[in-house]
Amino acid sequence: MTIKEIQDNIIKLKKERDICILAHSYQAREILEVADFTGDSYKLSVDASKTDNKTIIMCGVRFMAETCKILSPDKTVYLANPIAGCSMADQMDKQLISQVKEKFPDYTVVAYINTTSDLKTVCDVCVTSSSAVKICKKIENNNILFIPDCNLGAYVAKQVPEKNFKLLSGGCPIHACVNKEDVIKAKETHPKALLLVHPECTPEVVKYADYVGSTSGIMEFAKNSDAKEFIIGTEISIAEHLQYMYPEKSFYYLSLKLICPNMKSTTLMDLYNCVIGKGGEEIILDDKTITDAKRCIDEMIRLG
Repeated sequence: MTIKEIQDNIIKLKKERDICILAHSYQAREILEVADFTGDSYKLSVDASKTDNKTIIMCGVRFMAETCKILSPDKTVYLANPIAGCSMADQMDKQLISQVKEKFPDYTVVAYINTTSDLKTVCDVCVTSSSAVKICKKIENNNILFIPDCNLGAYVAKQVPEKNFKLLSGGCPIHACVNKEDVIKAKETHPKALLLVHPECTPEVVKYADYVGSTSGIMEFAKNSDAKEFIIGTEISIAEHLQYMYPEKSFYYLSLKLICPNMKSTTLMDLYNCVIGKGGEEIILDDKTITDAKRCIDEMIRLG
């Protein structure tokens, strides 16, 4: 089958089988084209919770599918490719953070959405990269333990200087691998381009940015900006998608190191096989995990 034939089959079958397809913005274009919703991880989970479809397929990574299941416990949720994990989400577990909480009992534990459902059960509030600053400002406690991404945490701490932040050593290894030399080289190659970066990048990279924000924030900035050239400091698929969306503008990679193997592991055939019932993995979470993990998400909604 050609890509177009596979896509047509997926579109036909998802309607027949009452399936809603979610695709994170880092997914390949051929997957985005057949998805019902695209965007950041939390947005996708909210979108899924509002649909009438009884079956959800997540084209992304495991923590995203888990978040979807937490918000839609009565729906059947599949991860299109079972091996699609997240290096950042797997860095810290419930046991570790429980021990840290014992040492710092007066700290509010703020968990980035990029965490497992099990870890969320011992956290106080969840945040996304776009809501982290706003929510941390609203938290009544002045002491905040921000996990797991120390780079995002450092960025938030700089925006909220009135709070006392404690950070642990963790984060996205893909965003963290970009350095000052990469920025200087990209700016020398494209001197007219604005630099747009994700706050998961290191502080030495963030300080050079013309805009710092979430994936959706970066895309929105590029859409509305009068500038014609942009260096994109997040997963390289975003530069590709933006180039398709706005062909009159130019988009460049900050670095070829910004490739997420977990996001790239899901293929159109993975999605097709999941739709026909021969692939994917159903996400199963017990009632207690769903209830306990949802508390920090509910708190995010309350404060956000």
